[in-house]
Amino acid sequence: MVTPARKALRPTTAAALSVTVTVMAGAAFGLAPATAAATPAPTATTAATATTTSTATSSGVSIRFVDIPGDGGVNLAANVVAPANADASHRLPLVVLPTSWSLPQVEYLAQAKKLAETGYVVLTYNTRGFWQSGGKIETAGPPDIADASKVIDWALANTPADPDHIGMAGLSYGAGISLLAAGADPRIKAVVAMSGWADLVGSIYSDRTQHSQAAGLLAGAGALTGRPSEEFQQILDDFFSSNLAKEKDLIAWGKKRSAATYLDRINANGAAIMLGNSWGDSIFPPNSYADFFEKLTGPKRLELRPGDHATAELTGLLGLPNTTWNHARQWLDRYLKDERNGIDRQAPVQLTSRTADGDDYEGYPSWSAVPSEQRRVPLAGTEKVTANHDSGANAGTVLLGGALDQFLKIPPLASIPLLPRSYAAVWQTGAYAREQRVRGTVKLHTTVTSDRSDGTAVAYLYDVGPLGVGKLITHAPFTFHDRTPGTPFGVDLELFSTAYDVPAGHRLALVMDTVDPLYIEHNPDGAHLTFSSPDSDPSHLTVPVRN
Repeated sequence: MVTPARKALRPTTAAALSVTVTVMAGAAFGLAPATAAATPAPTATTAATATTTSTATSSGVSIRFVDIPGDGGVNLAANVVAPANADASHRLPLVVLPTSWSLPQVEYLAQAKKLAETGYVVLTYNTRGFWQSGGKIETAGPPDIADASKVIDWALANTPADPDHIGMAGLSYGAGISLLAAGADPRIKAVVAMSGWADLVGSIYSDRTQHSQAAGLLAGAGALTGRPSEEFQQILDDFFSSNLAKEKDLIAWGKKRSAATYLDRINANGAAIMLGNSWGDSIFPPNSYADFFEKLTGPKRLELRPGDHATAELTGLLGLPNTTWNHARQWLDRYLKDERNGIDRQAPVQLTSRTADGDDYEGYPSWSAVPSEQRRVPLAGTEKVTANHDSGANAGTVLLGGALDQFLKIPPLASIPLLPRSYAAVWQTGAYAREQRVRGTVKLHTTVTSDRSDGTAVAYLYDVGPLGVGKLITHAPFTFHDRTPGTPFGVDLELFSTAYDVPAGHRLALVMDTVDPLYIEHNPDGAHLTFSSPDSDPSHLTVPVRN
């Protein structure tokens, strides 16, 4: 029996706001075409290229708004940004920037200008199904990847782009497409993938739990600004209705759209890949990037920092100073222009603690080298909770929680002594005499017994101060189906990776409950979950720390 879905929300307000901000940003630079908010284009056009607008800026950069025939002849609305004096007599490195989910083609123009001013041809395009581009939303499916190659083909035929120096970069959806394209097109020599994903299933369906706010935001934004394909609509319907009969189809659909699936091809093609994400990314948590990074064999860099989805890169889209975009341009300069700027000599893993001030990066030779010790915290005793009640412990709100942590140092909070023990299981350490520098992926091992066959639980790790107020360090949900009621089973759960400094005098608290607004939960009414620690298989946390 399929458990009814709970809290399957599909918000659109945040998506509308993000689109509006981006359009206003483009207009502020005087770069948006008059038709920037026009009705979306038909699904296909002829192969002819039509230049709709041409602009020269005071910085010596030329901007053209063009139409490019994508896969199957689908029209892709695009911008070409290049030095105003560029011509066929001198080839320039090419950077292709696919737009983020639901954002219009002016999204990257501020950064495109910066790249063009230093000698690049930059081509940004609206991904199919959105805004003025034709076709339907394929969610980084095969047509989207074929589009990327078609855009490169067009650029080589219609601009002074150098076929031997081609890169792709992007934010969010554009990051995912760029990574996937690196496995499909060996002409791509460098990639910068910011706030994207490597494992789509692990990002929105981690441990069989639907990330309902994240998926709802994407669904609402797609409906608001584009034309979802029939396949995407069906996937959403099955996802939100918790249709377990379609679970294998959902996983197969996600794997087809995950760079991790094509790791061998990406490594064989050898592009230099820079990955960047935020610790609190509520749409694409950082775990899959870290795992994917470790398996890359070519030149690579991983940056992880405070924030939520795309918040670390946002000011760069507005043309303001931004460390992430600075590093992105340095990476492209190194591998597309062969500039010896030193970025390749830095430690390949660069982290900023969520509690640090400013851009104080820590360098490590690999992801596995980030923690210097794995500290085991026992979880003794037996705790029983009643499901379907929000204990007050939660991971915040999509996009907002990580942003508050980034800009105001206010993560989601909970009063640990006041959490109702009938709805939340709580374990605490003693106060630490020294600062605890948590670095990496916290892992939970426990034994669960449910009186129902299906259920969901969420694990939260808190930094608890002297007054009992807990600041969320990390969390993760897990869901089970078809378990025998009353029969214990083991759970091994990786919480979302993080970097956080627990002050001296504070303690750690693990909280387990059954409801979080970010997720669909599968606990039948009246269900109870028991967390135990058998002598033969003790429950514990493994906390990665840096001495």
